[in-house]
Amino acid sequence: MAKKYGLKSKPGKISRYNGRMKNKRTSASALREQPRLPYPTVPRKHPGNPAIKSEEYIIPESDKGKILKELCPFRDVPKLSAKLLDIEENKRFVVKDFKVVRELGRDWLVSPYYYSSGGTVIDWW
Repeated sequence: MAKKYGLKSKPGKISRYNGRMKNKRTSASALREQPRLPYPTVPRKHPGNPAIKSEEYIIPESDKGKILKELCPFRDVPKLSAKLLDIEENKRFVVKDFKVVRELGRDWLVSPYYYSSGGTVIDWW
C-alpha cells in the first residue's frame, strides 16, 4: 500500500507528527504572544518545518519543578522523578529531563525527544 500511494516507509509516524504540528500552528496563531520565560535560549532547527523559528530554554534544575507546574496543562502534574513514555518516540524518559521550547510566540512543554519526533506533554503516558 505504501508504494501504491507514494508513502515513505513509516507513514503513520510522519502523518501523525505533521498533522499535530499543523493543528498546533493553527491554535497558536489564534492566541496572543505569550510572555517569555526568564531563562536564556539556544536556537534549534524545528523538526517538521524549517520556516518555524525554534528556541530551547536552558532551565536550571532548581527551577524545573516550578516550570513544570506552570506549563503542564493537566490537573495532575507528574513528579519530576516519574518515568513516562513518549508515545511519539516510543521511548521512556524521566520527567525531569523535559524541555521547554519557544515557537510561534508561545512556550511549549515537550519531551526530551521533541527534536527527533515532536512529542509534547500531551504525548506523555
